[in-house]
Amino acid sequence: MMREPVDHRLVKAFIIAAHGDFEEVKKLISIEPALLHSSINWGADDWESGLGAAAHTGNRDIAEWLLARGARMDIFTAAMLGELEIVKMILIRQPNALHSKGAHGIPLIRHAQMGGERALPVFEYLQSLTTKEEALS
Repeated sequence: MMREPVDHRLVKAFIIAAHGDFEEVKKLISIEPALLHSSINWGADDWESGLGAAAHTGNRDIAEWLLARGARMDIFTAAMLGELEIVKMILIRQPNALHSKGAHGIPLIRHAQMGGERALPVFEYLQSLTTKEEALS
């Protein structure tokens, strides 16, 4: 069964709210559960999801709430949440992900910084990999 596409204005409102307005995120998801997996292209191939918005702004509560409802974990969210083993496993399999950029071109290591103290082990790990690369070049 094909669903109708979610209204673009609703997607935009959700993504904006996911940057830090937890109550609005909950309200919008209650109106349209499909927003959980929505994303928007802000232009110039700058794609962002609600989870991505929460990740790059360090909004742990929003990110964890979205994940608990089935949002898809990615390396940027894992970095912000301090999920060191997830980040390591992805980088073992995809080493170039170290230099990948999230929404708005925000680097992976910046997501770890936004996670604060709980993400410090991820930040230090990413920093060590970057330092090793610089020493080899």
